Amino acid sequence: MNNQRERWTSRTSFVIASIGSAIGLGNVWRFPYICYENGGGAFLIPYFVALLTAGIPLMILEFALGREMQAGAPSAFAKVRKGTEWIGWLALMVIMLIFFYYPVIAAWCVDYVIFSINLGWGADAKAFFESDFLQLSTGPGVLGSVRWPILLGLAVFWAGVYLCLFKGIKVLSKIVFYTVIIPWVILVIMVIRGLTLPGALEGLKFYLTPNFSALLKPGVWLAAYGQIFFTLSLAMGTMIVYSSYLPRGTDIANSSFIVSLANCGTSFFAGFAVFSTLGYLAQAMGVGVPEVTKSGLGLAFITYPTAISLLPFLPALFGVLFFVLLITLAIDSAFSAIVPYVAGFTDKWKFNTKWVLPIVCTGGFLIGIVFTTRGGLYWLDIVDYFANTFGLTLVGLLECIVIGYIYKAHKAREYVNEVSEFQIGRWWDICIMVITPIILGISFVWSLISLIQKGYGGYPIWATFVGIGIYVGIVVISFVLMTVKRKEG
Repeated sequence: MNNQRERWTSRTSFVIASIGSAIGLGNVWRFPYICYENGGGAFLIPYFVALLTAGIPLMILEFALGREMQAGAPSAFAKVRKGTEWIGWLALMVIMLIFFYYPVIAAWCVDYVIFSINLGWGADAKAFFESDFLQLSTGPGVLGSVRWPILLGLAVFWAGVYLCLFKGIKVLSKIVFYTVIIPWVILVIMVIRGLTLPGALEGLKFYLTPNFSALLKPGVWLAAYGQIFFTLSLAMGTMIVYSSYLPRGTDIANSSFIVSLANCGTSFFAGFAVFSTLGYLAQAMGVGVPEVTKSGLGLAFITYPTAISLLPFLPALFGVLFFVLLITLAIDSAFSAIVPYVAGFTDKWKFNTKWVLPIVCTGGFLIGIVFTTRGGLYWLDIVDYFANTFGLTLVGLLECIVIGYIYKAHKAREYVNEVSEFQIGRWWDICIMVITPIILGISFVWSLISLIQKGYGGYPIWATFVGIGIYVGIVVISFVLMTVKRKEG
């Protein structure tokens, strides 16, 4: 056992941190829209099937791998079988891409907290976001100048993340209680406020009305598995390294269910806040709910601010609360990106965390400046697509193959059952060896065919090739890092 390794102050701290890692911006702005677009209430059927057959099994796999090997993703895979270490590095290279751009979105939220005080986006939130705030260029080929308000917000966010992490896991154990509980409290307030607005029920009807015919479409099931996979922060190395800070006698199975269900429950609950407000916005504008329903950044920075401006009571307060909610979600996500990345280098080469962390944070800030330019939004979108659609899917597929067939699923299950509060059965082996890899494989091929046929996002073909180049580059770097000699001791 690695007695020198840092430890969570309690199992509760570990579970809360893992929940914080899983719950991110996507819970608020992606799940409700995906649910609405793929059958409404009927989407919950494939969603929870995906949770039980892919989400929870992979969560158990990553918790077990980290805790048994007492190491971050690269070193954990190296202990499983020589030659598989690169899979762990690939997970960290993908998460590196994510922490290059993700804090920029958080920086936008920092700025929007200030804008909320006097509803600075005015009567046209779309024009303000795209023309005044981002000052969007004509495309990815035109980066343009740096947007200084965004750069300042980025610096504030990175400084905050560093101050939260430089004292190690014991301090992080205390911080996560606040960065996880605060979003839940704000979300409850937002739901209560949303449900009291006129038109709220109309919005909820669009969110939850079941369209069972959608269940006959393969794309709906793939969307459910994709949402489960990405929303739980799997294949990023995060859950592996978080569980590596647990003593060997700590439960795995029960913790996996708690984290997974808490995350998915939060996603579902957030839909009530989002769609009740959209119902109000639609009624106030005299249009149907579908006409104001957007996903992603459009929901967070255009649609919701528009709705906030129309609130009859304390709109500025609810504007501040909404963007503080997004910031706290982004902080936990940033923790979950940086901690496994730093651990990858400290575990293998015994580097001192005290100087690896500032290098990582400074590097993340400097490279993130690209995304603060007038063309930054386009590159944020491109990098996000390739990192999530291809990077994480490939890592998850390889994890299942290595643990299911090389390490052996039954062996991993026996280890989990030795320490868990309840036993998992052979269903877990089937999920890890058959169901999950098949779904991930289909999703990877499906996305690849679509990319080849259509390119991505209407961008010039050269931008798609740059995205492919970035993806191939991180795979090559992962193999190179595996070949560098490990420092023992």
